[in-house]
Amino acid sequence: MARSRGFWADWTFGKVAALSAFLVVVILVALAVVLYGESKLAIDTFGVWKFITSKVWNPPMDKFGGAPAIFGTIVSTIISILIAVPVAIGIAIFLTEIAPHPLRTPVGVAIELLAAIPSIIYGMWGLFFFAPFMRDYLQPVIHATLGKLPLIGHWFQGYTPGIGLLTASIVLSIMILPYTAAISRDSFKMVPDVLKESAYALGATKWDVMKDVVIPYAKLGVVGGIILSLGRALGETMAVTFVMGNQPVIPPSLLEPATSITVTLANEFTEADTDLYLSSLFYLAFILFVMSFLVIAIGKFVFLKRVER
Repeated sequence: MARSRGFWADWTFGKVAALSAFLVVVILVALAVVLYGESKLAIDTFGVWKFITSKVWNPPMDKFGGAPAIFGTIVSTIISILIAVPVAIGIAIFLTEIAPHPLRTPVGVAIELLAAIPSIIYGMWGLFFFAPFMRDYLQPVIHATLGKLPLIGHWFQGYTPGIGLLTASIVLSIMILPYTAAISRDSFKMVPDVLKESAYALGATKWDVMKDVVIPYAKLGVVGGIILSLGRALGETMAVTFVMGNQPVIPPSLLEPATSITVTLANEFTEADTDLYLSSLFYLAFILFVMSFLVIAIGKFVFLKRVER
């Protein structure tokens, strides 16, 4: 009787687990089918390559190109990752190896609370506080330093009211920072003490232990946190809508207003008054879906495999 109950419990558990996994695949396929179906008119009208490379977004003339939105999405994501990841790993190292024990818990909780703040709060903070701060204090410094560099200086020139691609990227980096920081901290905590103590016994410094013992041991978790932050950055909407500027152009400078796929969808979806306009917005959503899927897939099945080796 006990064996029978155990058999049925295992059978039920296995079926429920399999159904849950299958349900995820069904949802992904359903999303892809719906997005593709709704964007079919725009695909047939503009084609794939022409839509992706066209810089023209002119709804009154029924001319739609996704290049400005795609450019803003990719650039803002890359900049936010470049800013957030080093800071997040530094926070994780501080909390696990350097900070006094009474300080570790409150600081760790404060970092995790950043992830719980609604994105619209970040957007309002960025619009009413950080954008003026960017205009009055950071822009002059950027002009005087990065703006003078050869080859890349033109990306850091121009005066704006503080709203632009770089401002949105910095706000976005603050939003995704707690994900990498929290996961990296937990990964560092899982490093066996005997490994660190052995390194210290051989005369290693804290820097040596972190560089040669802790980070290599926990690199799988750190990379996982970075991939999670990357997916979060690609799909963020409200915060970047407030501070990016919603200009459907490829800006000559990172300081100038731009747009992204999520910003375009948030601002223009209710204004789509023609079938082609609506289909073009769905086409952008479909492109974002494919981009997110490819980025996560490449990170999971290519980069993480290399890290495991």
